[in-house]
Amino acid sequence: MPTIRVELFEGRTPQHKQALARELTEACVRVLGGSADAVDVVFYDIRRHDWATGGVLWSEKTAPKPAGG
Repeated sequence: MPTIRVELFEGRTPQHKQALARELTEACVRVLGGSADAVDVVFYDIRRHDWATGGVLWSEKTAPKPAGG
């Protein structure tokens, strides 16, 4: 079965990661078959200054403003 690598910005709670791991595992079992015990999910917390999109570090991007504000 698969090993799923999840890269995301640091700051997610263990509860968020647990919920995502559960959903990813259930999807793999549903689509691929097999046992949930055979699905591995590995989380990599990335700091915003270690990730760039379009040549711009995420630490340099401004946070989006809420609608109406």
